[in-house]
Amino acid sequence: MFLKQMQVGHMAVFAYIVGDLDSGEGVVIDPAADIDGIISAARKSNINIKYIINTHGHVDHISGNMEMKDKTGAQIVIHEDDADMLISTPPAIFKMFGARQSPPADMTVKDGDHITMGDVSLKVFHTPGHSPGGMALYAPGCVFTGDTLFVEAVGRTDLPGGSWEVMFRSIKDKLCTLPDETEVFPGHNYGRMATSTIGHEKKYNPFLR
Repeated sequence: MFLKQMQVGHMAVFAYIVGDLDSGEGVVIDPAADIDGIISAARKSNINIKYIINTHGHVDHISGNMEMKDKTGAQIVIHEDDADMLISTPPAIFKMFGARQSPPADMTVKDGDHITMGDVSLKVFHTPGHSPGGMALYAPGCVFTGDTLFVEAVGRTDLPGGSWEVMFRSIKDKLCTLPDETEVFPGHNYGRMATSTIGHEKKYNPFLR
C-alpha cells in the first residue's frame, strides 16, 4: 500500500494519499489545500486519485474539494451524517479560508463500509463526537482518525453536533479495540510527533485515562 502524509494549509491539516501501486488507483483523504502539490505527489508515484474522502464535514478539511474534483475528476466520499455540511456551510466561511464551496457528495458511506482502490481497502469506522458523521478509515496496520483522535490529544467537541461523551465512546469502543501496533494518522499536526500508535495513545493520551 502506498501512503504519503502531507501537511497542508494554515491549520496544520494532514492530507493523505493512499493507493495501490499495482493498479495505480488511489484516494486523497482531507485535501484541505495545496491541491497541485497533492496531485503532483500522487503522479510522481503513478497514483491516479479515484476518490476524495473527507473524514468529516468541517470546512478546514473540505476546503480543497472543489479544486481537487475539478482537476482529477475524483468522486467525493463522506459519511452520510456529515454529507449535508458539504453544501450547507455558509459561503462566507469558505471565503475566510480562501476556498470555493465544496460540491455535494458523490457517494456516502456508513459504519462497516469499505472504500477500495485496487487491492487496497479502507474500512469505515463511524466515530461521531467531533461531528455527527466523523469517521476513521482503517487498513491493517494503520488508521486515519480525522479530528477524533490526535497524538496524545483528542478533537474538540464544542462545535455544533459535537459531544464529548459520544466521542469518548467512539474512541474507546472503536479505535482502542484495534491492535496496539496500529499506526495512528491524525487529521492535524497538533502533537509532538506526526503519527502515533493505538498502544501509545492508550498509555499516554491523558484524555483516555
